[in-house]
Amino acid sequence: MKKYLCIIASLAMAISATAQDKAKLYEDSFTILTSMVADGTKYNFKEAVFSVENAYLDGKLDTVSANREIKMLKNLCNSLIKDRFLAYVESDKKDVNKWASVYQVMCDSIPIVIEDKQYKYVPFVYDFNDVFGNQDISSMFVSKLLYTRKGNCHSLPYLYKILCEELGTTAHLALAPNHIYIKHQSKANGWYNTELTSGIFPNDSWLMASGFVHLDAIKNGVYMKALNNNESIALVIIDLANAYQKSFPENDGTFLLKCADVAIKTYPNFATALILKAELHKKLVENEADTKKANADFKLLEKEYAHIHQIGYRFMPEEMYLNWLVSLKTERDKYENKKLNTFNKQ
Repeated sequence: MKKYLCIIASLAMAISATAQDKAKLYEDSFTILTSMVADGTKYNFKEAVFSVENAYLDGKLDTVSANREIKMLKNLCNSLIKDRFLAYVESDKKDVNKWASVYQVMCDSIPIVIEDKQYKYVPFVYDFNDVFGNQDISSMFVSKLLYTRKGNCHSLPYLYKILCEELGTTAHLALAPNHIYIKHQSKANGWYNTELTSGIFPNDSWLMASGFVHLDAIKNGVYMKALNNNESIALVIIDLANAYQKSFPENDGTFLLKCADVAIKTYPNFATALILKAELHKKLVENEADTKKANADFKLLEKEYAHIHQIGYRFMPEEMYLNWLVSLKTERDKYENKKLNTFNKQ
């Protein structure tokens, strides 16, 4: 009997140690992310993203393979930049050429000649399975995208931004309901959108066509804002919170609230972070034994939800989101930005 008790005790200690190790990975990632927000010189979007993925994967993310894939894609981008003539004459041509190369690597089939043999590079494709990571949050990961060549509106723009920064140029993440896309600003065309799930440059009317982009959301930077680097890290901090929730579903909310607070401080009208914080407060209200305190906290909670509504956030059901996403292909002629000639060749 004592032998069995010892075995059970040993197993319990091992499980506890494993949980502590996993929690430390999340704390380490949080430290990395907050240091980037506090000190811009430490900013590294790729490192930020991989720190979250590594935490969720118990420290087993194969960063060597992931970085090798990214290096290969970067080299392919550089080859495209070197070998083609871009019909663009403005002073920012160098950056535009880099954006064009990343877009082509992400979205186009490319003939590649190796030792006199021609091969066809196959671009990344959209994965309609588990688009929000409800079943497996790793479906949102850049590492999964690199290994499977299938991604979604989370991993595709993240990889695009990583590749742009690897090439020494910029790319701005932007938000729409349940969605992330890319914004660039060129001298010839001003601000324009790049949609990687369909490989199209949509105009703003497509974003408005979702029916869930309130004018207040645009005015307040909830949607359609070109996010700066710190605001992009705020997105990754909430990714960290979501991954933590998956790893520790019975957590007390302390770590999640810490993530939400930093994300909101960095990006005050980040609706996802505001909702996370409100939902955590809601749980506290529901579990509060002191009726007087619960009533007072409930009034504060009402103000939180009212603020989220006032800044323009509206909930978009998953089915409607997928229909909206598909509309960009089925109604391409209606929503494509025809002014763009960035990638035309002569």
